[in-house]
Formats: sequence, C-alpha cells, structure tokens
Amino acid sequence: MLLTVSKRLEFSASRRLNVPGWSGKENATAFGPETNARYGSGRNFTVYFVFTGPVDPATGMLINISEIKERAGKVLRDGFDHKFLNQDNASFREVPPTAENIAGQLYAGVAPLFSDVGATLCACHLSESRERSATYYFSGACEANYWFEFSAARKTMSPHLSPEENVRLFGPATAPHGHNYRCRLTFRAEQIDPARPLVPYDEINTCTRALRTELDHQYLNELAGLKERPITTESLAQYIYERVVSMMPFNRVRLHERADFFAEAWADNMIFLGLQVPFYAAHRLHTATLSDAENVRLYGKCNNPSGHGHAYLTETTIGGEYDERSGTLYDFIALNDAIHESLKPWQDHHLDLETEDFRSAPSTGENIVRALWPRIDNRVNQRLARLRLWETNNNRFTLRRT
Repeated sequence: MLLTVSKRLEFSASRRLNVPGWSGKENATAFGPETNARYGSGRNFTVYFVFTGPVDPATGMLINISEIKERAGKVLRDGFDHKFLNQDNASFREVPPTAENIAGQLYAGVAPLFSDVGATLCACHLSESRERSATYYFSGACEANYWFEFSAARKTMSPHLSPEENVRLFGPATAPHGHNYRCRLTFRAEQIDPARPLVPYDEINTCTRALRTELDHQYLNELAGLKERPITTESLAQYIYERVVSMMPFNRVRLHERADFFAEAWADNMIFLGLQVPFYAAHRLHTATLSDAENVRLYGKCNNPSGHGHAYLTETTIGGEYDERSGTLYDFIALNDAIHESLKPWQDHHLDLETEDFRSAPSTGENIVRALWPRIDNRVNQRLARLRLWETNNNRFTLRRT
C-alpha cells in the first residue's frame, strides 16, 4: 500500500509560451494562439505538493501539513506568485513556462527543503485551468492532462443482453437520458525535453476537435462506432481511449458522466470506476502520550479541546475484470451502497468520542483513510485500487494498492 499526503496551494502569474529562436509558425504549432501574448497571458494556478513516507504511530502524521504550506509557500512567493515567469524567474529564460515545466521547477525548488523530515516529495500536480494540468514525478516522468466536454444522449444498455437483463442491470437508465460529459486525456513521458511541449497544440487540438465533432449532441446508441458496443460509462471511456490512441501516443482517459462519478480506461483493457461520497463528522487531533503544550504545538487549532469538524469527501476507485458482454466493471448501486455502509458508523459522529476506530490513534487524515480502506475493500471483493480523502479542499490523503 502506498500512502500520500497532498497540500494544495495557489498562486497567480503571467507567462508567454514561446521558444526564442523558433519561427512564429513553429511556436504557433507547438503552443497555439497564446504564443502571440508578447507581454504575457495570465493564469490562476493551483498546485498539489504530494508527499509519501511512513506514518508516525504516535502522532498519526506522515508529515506536518503546516510545514508544507510554510516551506513550499515561500518558494511560490519568491519565484512564482504575481510574476511574469519568462522575465522574473530565471528557470524560464530559455525554456517556455508550460504546465509541465512549471510543475518540474516547483518540484526542483521544494523537494530539497524537506531533507530533514521522513517524508519525501514524490510529485507536483499543477492545474492552470479547467482544461489543462500537469504532474511531475520524482523519477523525472511527467504527465500532461487535457480536458474537454461534450453533451450527449443515451440509453444505458448492452446489445449483447436481453431486454430483461438490461432492465434488471440498469433499471431506469435504460430509458433515453442525457449527460454533460467531462473527459480528461492524459499523456505521459518518462523524460521530457523542456524546450518542447509534451503534446503539441496542433495535435491535441485536432484530437479533441475530432472527438467533440463525433460525440457532442449525439444519440450515442446510434453512432456507427458504438452500435455494437454496450453504452455504459466504462465502455464509452474505453471507446474514447481507442479513438485517441489511433491518433497519437496516449496513456489513459478519465470520463465523468457527472462530477462525482467517472470511469477510467488504460492500456491492456484496464478499466477503473470511481465514485465520490461525502460524510460529516467531528474530531480532535490529540495524542495522549504528549503534554497539552506539545499537542498544541504539533496540531495547532486542530487540538481545540471542544473539537471541530469537517465536511469530508471520499473518492473510491475500484478496478478489476471488465465484463465486455454487459459493459460493466461493477454494479453502480452495489458500489454506492458499499461506500455508504462503510461510512455510516462515522456519519454525524465525533470520531474520537463516539467510535472505536480512534480510541488509541489520533484521527488524522492518514489514519482515517487507512481505517476506511478495509471497510470498503471487504465490501467490494478486494477490488479497491485507490481511496482518497479530502479533509478540506486543501488537504488530501490518498491510499493506493501497489
């Protein structure tokens, strides 16, 4: 199992995507119209600094999140926030400040600052808009993400099942209905050339335009490429994967049919299904082996003796064998029920005072996600692949099956 802790920070900056020495046509092909922004175009950036390492059994923490905010925040303030990156940050004098390059420079600037702790910065994820994000990993690998949207109607059903089987499996969804889909395409390189975009603008623009032309405002059951396939979220994600990989090298696709529910398709017919479910609970971060003063120093306001609370958000992702006949990975209702049943003992309770899970362990995000994993995993036949917990919008804890 791999546990990570992520801290979300924000900064605003301007930049120009342009390689000195390239012709205008070369820059336009690589970066699109934004390359013409001679004095910079702006973005409100968000960045997740992702750490991994052992959890201290006494404190329940992998890393003190406030330390991430303090140390990484200084790097943002000094070199990125409210800067024209091409001129104010020496890292971008010769290479364009693409999302991938900014994520890489943030990793390079922040990772050495944590050499004195047990946790290690393993990735930086940078979002520059709803359509564009990137992740830089400790290995030097990098991923570029592109989002696009389309609206379409469908009947959820499989042509390989009888009408009775379809109704039994999909219920009311077998009637015509529609979704506003949101799709993420992820491209990956084990090493990148900072002088060149991981994915040229012309190529991704052609790809997403073709997909929108084919799918947007269509009745999916009657599309030529989908007539003989199940019309499910999983099957549609797989179809989009096949379409993209026929045009360009590609890693994976995530397809949201709504904000809290998605399917992912990877190579070798690997399919995943994800569902977000909130719960509401109170808690207090406190370690019995430490003095009151030490607890306050360690946990700050989270050590309030009266407690405090969160609107927690969980994201459960399962994987496993994909049934090509029905087009499903797992029954949606069964997945939804498994998550809600797992969360029920914590819903509207004080985690430390009213449950047994945190009698002898602090109710940190790290311990909550570790306690929740077996509850859900046992209910989904050990098919849990990843479990995420947002304590706030800025603090995320993730457990992955390795």
